[in-house]
Amino acid sequence: MDNKSIRPELFATVTQGEDTGKLTVNVTSERDNRPIEGASVRITYNGQPDNIIEETTTNTEGQIPDVELNAPPIDYSMAPGANKPYAEYTIYVSAPGYETLEVSGAEIFSGELAIQNAALLPISPTDPTGAELYVIPDHTLWGDYPPKIAEDEIKPIDESGEIVLSRVVIPEYVVVHDGPPSDQSATNYYVKYKDYIKNVASSEIYSTWPEATIQANVLAIQSFTLNRVFTEW
Repeated sequence: MDNKSIRPELFATVTQGEDTGKLTVNVTSERDNRPIEGASVRITYNGQPDNIIEETTTNTEGQIPDVELNAPPIDYSMAPGANKPYAEYTIYVSAPGYETLEVSGAEIFSGELAIQNAALLPISPTDPTGAELYVIPDHTLWGDYPPKIAEDEIKPIDESGEIVLSRVVIPEYVVVHDGPPSDQSATNYYVKYKDYIKNVASSEIYSTWPEATIQANVLAIQSFTLNRVFTEW
């Protein structure tokens, strides 16, 4: 996927320095989850790779100091409106012996700390110039996405032997079907339950909201997810 570009009017907003947010990056090896010391981390505005805002290296823990970045006013995220409530940045990570990693579309909100994990793959002898690109899509509350597939709120539970749970439990992993239920060719991914809830919350909730609002939404996400697990729908 191509990098997304910031609209000029939005770019003007985030460069005025009205508000700021912070970004930190954790760099590890994909092979053994070991922190990578001395990795180079470069941060630019999304769609402007030559406009380097910050360039630093990781410490012994594979982390960089928190970087302060411009962000739109916090009021933009408190009610629906015509202004994007976050600024988008691109993160480039490289280290000797590892493939370069690019994360496009990292979202920075006013007054919030964004944490980006970067797991680097060792360079393959057959592809010494390999690189990875991750593009973060627009936030669910901002982007133009198709409506949710209609479904019954209550799912029938048939005694077919497919239901393996006698009660609702919180699993260690959930299976994420990357497509509509009718598409049997779509890939299934096994994702840790905690990571799944965290990722859904990050995609559907603005981090600037009051803590009680975030907690209520996370509870709703967990309830919805556990319904899927229990009914195996």
